[in-house]
Amino acid sequence: MSKAELVEQIAEQTGLTKADAEKAVNAFINVVTSTLKGGDDVTLVGFGTFSTGERAERQGRNPQTGESITISAKKVVKFKPGKALKEEVGS
Repeated sequence: MSKAELVEQIAEQTGLTKADAEKAVNAFINVVTSTLKGGDDVTLVGFGTFSTGERAERQGRNPQTGESITISAKKVVKFKPGKALKEEVGS
């Protein structure tokens, strides 16, 4: 599902205009992004938790040349689905 399709579905289910639904989706994305940048988690009970974690520096290999390279450490975003979401999707 693309962002445009998500906006359309939200507009249909809530009775909002597509413009208002897009504002809501953009606001949600901005709030989650700024919260994760600040080092906090975002927990939506029943849906899941967005969090950040550190990925350590590691060795990799260039598939074209076979040359060994170092992949630098970085911060990554994680999502852990909640129980209700797992049960709904798994059914």
